[in-house]
Amino acid sequence: MSAPLVIAHRGNSSVAPENTLVAYAAAARAEVAMIEVDVRMTADGEGVLVHDTTVDRTSNAQGLVADLDTEEIGRIDAGAWFDASFAGTRMPMWAETVDFFVSHPEVGMLLEIKAPWDREPLERLLTQVAEAGIADRVLAQTFYPDILRMLGEIVPNEPRGFLVQRIDDEVLALAAELGVTALNPQFPLVLERPELPGKIRAAGMQCMVWTPNEPHEWAQLLEIGVDGIITDRPDRLAGWLSAQG
Repeated sequence: MSAPLVIAHRGNSSVAPENTLVAYAAAARAEVAMIEVDVRMTADGEGVLVHDTTVDRTSNAQGLVADLDTEEIGRIDAGAWFDASFAGTRMPMWAETVDFFVSHPEVGMLLEIKAPWDREPLERLLTQVAEAGIADRVLAQTFYPDILRMLGEIVPNEPRGFLVQRIDDEVLALAAELGVTALNPQFPLVLERPELPGKIRAAGMQCMVWTPNEPHEWAQLLEIGVDGIITDRPDRLAGWLSAQG
């Protein structure tokens, strides 16, 4: 089996503040295959790149993302919490993120859609992807079956990934019913049950695991065989894989 794809979790989040353009740029410089990004909906129905339901952990502000509008988010410092050298870094809006991927055609986007999303804003978000000409480099994933169904209705021919914290016959049946192209578990599941990636591939799906950050974990996953590794340390993973020959 070929080496797994190196996927930068929230950008190169070990060296720059997660889910910012500087973190994405650092990941691109590490020559990763894909960059995983998280998008949430603002109070005025726009997409903003942030992982948590609140801005508390990754900024100098407080509050629910869903309660903040685009103007309020634009005033937030999303860099100083990580390191003073990143003070003034902003949370990127969706349009800026699309522009980044347009200007970095060598990198794919693993787009995690965080709940909740209304259909109309989600359609606008995906329309921007299509109009920018990057749809063939985007794989949308989520934990939420309802969002996967919505994606299947809006962009029926585009790949989708199902994020899961457990895998059993019920989950495999749901993934088949949803028609996803990737079933992406947390990595300890695969270490505990090394047969899972083969089972997932036999069902016609890829297996991309999250979020191992240590070489001994990568070594086990390489031996088991997975399609992609989503990590906070993509530069180190890329170097480690290169050293394996």
